[in-house]
Amino acid sequence: MIIYQNISLKPYNTFGIDVKAQQFVEVNTIEEVQVLCSTFILHERKFLILGGGSNILLTKDFDGMVIKMNLKGMDAIREDENHVWIKALSGEIWHDFVTFCVDKNLSGVENLSLIPGCVGAAPMQNIGAYGAEIKDTFEELFAIEIESSKLVKFTNAECKFGYRESIFKNEAKNKYIIVAVTFKLSKTPKLNTQYGAIQETLGRKGITEPKIKDISEAIIEIRSSKLPDPKVLGNSGSFFKNPEIPASQYQVLKEKFSEIPGYPLENNLVKVPAGWLIEQCGWKGKKVGNTGSHKDQALVLVNYGGATGDEIYQLAMAIQGSVQEKFGIKISPEVNLV
Repeated sequence: MIIYQNISLKPYNTFGIDVKAQQFVEVNTIEEVQVLCSTFILHERKFLILGGGSNILLTKDFDGMVIKMNLKGMDAIREDENHVWIKALSGEIWHDFVTFCVDKNLSGVENLSLIPGCVGAAPMQNIGAYGAEIKDTFEELFAIEIESSKLVKFTNAECKFGYRESIFKNEAKNKYIIVAVTFKLSKTPKLNTQYGAIQETLGRKGITEPKIKDISEAIIEIRSSKLPDPKVLGNSGSFFKNPEIPASQYQVLKEKFSEIPGYPLENNLVKVPAGWLIEQCGWKGKKVGNTGSHKDQALVLVNYGGATGDEIYQLAMAIQGSVQEKFGIKISPEVNLV
């Protein structure tokens, strides 16, 4: 375990922002994480955990220690008549984990195919897409408590999952480092094809009785057609969360904007697609300096080359302001701002 000084983080974030870390270290085992916590007394210093670097916007040089999580490994640890429990270490690429499950014909995460990032980051924000979320298959995780260096277990309930939320973004923020996650997958698929263009894509392929792999491949096709490859065009996927507003507010907006889409939720709330709101404000495909809103998906902010993190942040704030002004809705970043 080598600690480097003044390292560029450009290769380690999908926006491709060129900022420097005062210190940089890569960890490959749970024991190395524990040593790092105890030897460098992390709870008393500034640090940043990096997985795939796909859900972060670096706005300036980081004057602390950046810890790159490279813990690898995934395997079945338990099985019964209906389920298999798969444990994956936090540095595994999320899509590799999904593929691992799909290839074993285990259901539960196929709708989360091609989401960028690592396994360890997935429960932090309860990643979700196409009608599925982490919390649906999550069993437990293990994390190192930074102050004590001890290995601690969190159950599904203890993670306090919400829409792109968990305890690790709130009261447990910067207190734990996630090192392993266990998921409960089903041997008897309950396929979810009701969201987005899944059914349309399956129909175009002539698939009337889809299997788990068909769902995964359809979603890969849909995501690839809508979202730019960060290796080609720097981005971090969806930049903003879809706002959840009171049903009464939605009805008022519906009278003024008849085409506004909305999806009813519990507690008398309605989820409104942030991409639609942004597009209605004229941002889709608009380029501002070295950055802009993507031509195929307004929710994705991109780095056309040479953009600074602050440039992208200023664009995000301008978009946020225009949506607030036109619709009276505040859209919040899904991406972590550093």
